[in-house]
Amino acid sequence: MPLITQDVITGDPFVSFNWEIDFGGKIKGYFTECSGLGSETEVTEHKITSRGDKEAIRKVPGRLKWGDITLKRGLTSNMDIWDWRYLVEQGKVDQARTNGSIMMYDQAGVLVAQWDVVAAWPSKLSGPSLNTESSSVGVEEVTIVHEGIKRAL
Repeated sequence: MPLITQDVITGDPFVSFNWEIDFGGKIKGYFTECSGLGSETEVTEHKITSRGDKEAIRKVPGRLKWGDITLKRGLTSNMDIWDWRYLVEQGKVDQARTNGSIMMYDQAGVLVAQWDVVAAWPSKLSGPSLNTESSSVGVEEVTIVHEGIKRAL
């Protein structure tokens, strides 16, 4: 049985420049960078002894961990990230916690991939680095923690 199917060979990879997010209306729009879409299972090693007193290590799945999502965008007058983070700073995590989606579009504007995130809230927020000798765009960055992510499309 071949490992590579015909679908894999003929399908073009999606271009990652055209995407948007919506976290329950708390933050919505376009960002320049997104990372952390995924999960990981910790591996626990269990020492076993088989017949004949041969020792072996069996690797078994441990805890499931979800990656933190990091979003970056150029600084504008939009205060949505700062307002969302302020809820957490005030101890109102229950109000901040929301479901959300990250959606990727192809060059024709058709939705081609979507990740749905459960119970997300901002754990960290950073403003731009300011330097009078630089003409680069100021970038703000938010780290979002959550309780699950699923590729829906």
